[in-house]
Amino acid sequence: MTSRPAAGGGRWVEVDPARVARWVEGFADRHGPPTTSIEGYGLLLAAPDGATAELHTPPGASASADVPGFVAAVSAPRRLGLLLARKGAVAVGVAAGTDLVVSKVDTRYVQGRTAAGGWSQQRFARRRDNQAKAALGDAVELAVRLLLPEAAILSALVCGGDRRAVDTVLAERRLAPLAALRAERLLDVPEPRHAVLVGAIAAARAVRILVRDPAPDRAG
Repeated sequence: MTSRPAAGGGRWVEVDPARVARWVEGFADRHGPPTTSIEGYGLLLAAPDGATAELHTPPGASASADVPGFVAAVSAPRRLGLLLARKGAVAVGVAAGTDLVVSKVDTRYVQGRTAAGGWSQQRFARRRDNQAKAALGDAVELAVRLLLPEAAILSALVCGGDRRAVDTVLAERRLAPLAALRAERLLDVPEPRHAVLVGAIAAARAVRILVRDPAPDRAG
């Protein structure tokens, strides 16, 4: 389980699907038995002391109006497409439940920025742009070859890395069926490698929970 501050207050917690039921029990023990309501993002828990927990449905899982149904939905095996892109590296894969069943990682050299000025700097910049375009072209072809045939049976496409690079890949007309499956959240991942792709499965399946504690009692 990971935790980090949330913009606007509260904190984000990421919980493995198998631990969600226990997490909810702990929330109830700390704050009292919560009421539940279905929301656009998933399930809202509202405790008697004012604490709330927003359980966000992970990509590809179905919505549910109660905790048992939510736990069952997020724990169920789903077939997810994975597209990770950053600079000259791309990783694509298909996860069946927690298993990576299709994968390919491709790395192209993309020249780093140079401190040189004038014509030299412009020449390096053009070369770098051409290298980056070629790398993204390779990423498109990988997605076409490995992910597109799976589109009809994928529950969702989860992307990670650099948003601009991912957007560029999915702007390819042939990949429209995949773009339609794209999950809203972009995973924060380092340069794509096979180990990063494997780790992205857990991140894609994790339940994100926005926790807000009760306001402090200022009486007296």
